[in-house]
Amino acid sequence: MRKITYLEAIREAMQQMMREDENVYLLGEDIAEYGGAFGVTVGMLEEFGKERIRNTPISEAAIIGVGIGSALTGMRPIAEIMFSDFMTIAMDQIVNQAAKIRYMFGGKAKVPLVIRTAGGGGTGAAAQHSQSLEALFTHIPGLKVVMPSCPYDAKGLLISSILDDNPVIFIEHKLLYKNKKYMQHVPEEIYRIPLGKGDIKREGRDITIVATSFMVQRSLEVADILESEEGIDCEVVDPRTLRPLDMDIIISSVKKTGKVVCIEEACYFGGFMGEVVSQIVEKAFDYLDAPVLRIAGRDCPVPYSLVLEEEMIPSVGRIKKGMLDLLGRF
Repeated sequence: MRKITYLEAIREAMQQMMREDENVYLLGEDIAEYGGAFGVTVGMLEEFGKERIRNTPISEAAIIGVGIGSALTGMRPIAEIMFSDFMTIAMDQIVNQAAKIRYMFGGKAKVPLVIRTAGGGGTGAAAQHSQSLEALFTHIPGLKVVMPSCPYDAKGLLISSILDDNPVIFIEHKLLYKNKKYMQHVPEEIYRIPLGKGDIKREGRDITIVATSFMVQRSLEVADILESEEGIDCEVVDPRTLRPLDMDIIISSVKKTGKVVCIEEACYFGGFMGEVVSQIVEKAFDYLDAPVLRIAGRDCPVPYSLVLEEEMIPSVGRIKKGMLDLLGRF
């Protein structure tokens, strides 16, 4: 089976769904001739034409507004917001319109809109182009939030998102797009991964790691190091979708290992993993052999300096140290 990158998996999902359904179309800044800021839509204009690969003005509010309107009238738009930071410019459209319309109209109207965006740091793009803002959207009922960590998941989850009748925030990590280290076997045919179904990326018995997006890859690296150097067997759990959240798979793992570390790139205070920790304590407290550890981004804007950015974002070294400190106390 062929191996492809995260970027190629996302592109293939969109191409296949557009071939299947003429109501699926793309809109966003520079997605046509240029192929998008990260090259995800390269070549799609030539196949589908300007009616279905639509360049937009530099207005995130307009992009999402048009997406909502067309979704309400039977289309299945995929809106690309260049950087997740720019989602804040369209918060009224996302939070007060897209998320609430189906509920407010008693199910008589639906908004099958996918909002794709690039999140996370690690590229030296500084404070306004490197944030991890997923917690903002998980707080809003009516939105689904997806964060794939690998090519196989990216394709299957995006296809499910496009077919969903609710607005989906689909957050892609910049460091995963073209990185050949993370290439995977991905089926050529159309397949779906259900939203709300997590995955065990690595089986283990000593400690559970719950991580999202690029931090899943960092966690797998740490798990391999700890096994080879310390004989520690880590289990890595990837929720894949933050809303709906598969707490069952997390709780099941915690019951097995008795210890858990929650890792995310976003700032520590108010981060999504705070919700995960809260639910673990509520539902599996009696199974815990140690306090739950959170490892997250420092509480500061993402620095432009690569040296400072590396210190701000959880590194392999910081994750390893935190886990050893936790295990060393018990």
